Amino acid sequence: MRALALIAALTLAVPALAQPRPTSRAAEFDALYGGLKVAPSTETAAKIETRLHQLWALSIAPSALLLLNRATRELPEAPQEALEDTEAALVLDPAAPEGYHRRALVRFSLGDYPGALADLAETVKREPRYFPAWQTMARIAEQREDHKAALTAWQKVLELNPKIPNGEDRLKSLTRKALGDDT
Repeated sequence: MRALALIAALTLAVPALAQPRPTSRAAEFDALYGGLKVAPSTETAAKIETRLHQLWALSIAPSALLLLNRATRELPEAPQEALEDTEAALVLDPAAPEGYHRRALVRFSLGDYPGALADLAETVKREPRYFPAWQTMARIAEQREDHKAALTAWQKVLELNPKIPNGEDRLKSLTRKALGDDT
């Protein structure tokens, strides 16, 4: 309920929540995703990732971002409140992939794997290159001991971000689990 009151207040305070995203930002996203694929080192990739995280945050309505950040802080101690805040954020900005991803993380922490996977599907539907969602899919699949699905998701992570730290080691581990020790 407190989240609904906050939504009402923020909606009145921020009248232009549904403005279209600037096309220059879309071009920067494209360039950054392209840069991840050809980054010469993990350090370079990490810098690109940092900028992607900044752009993802800038792509969310400020009021929704406020709720998502609060949900992240609440998650360890108050997961139900975190869930309410992520749901409220999605009311304010239903197009934001990060909103679905963060709700997926909350649902995952609550053991709601089907809900988390549905949110991750919404995330990648809105932004197929959103590799954190693919990482979360891999974690959930591995938790459920669905190693083939975990491998498939992790392969997508590496396709998008080949220099992710420990990426190749994780790929080898998931390949062994999914296909057996003889591979």
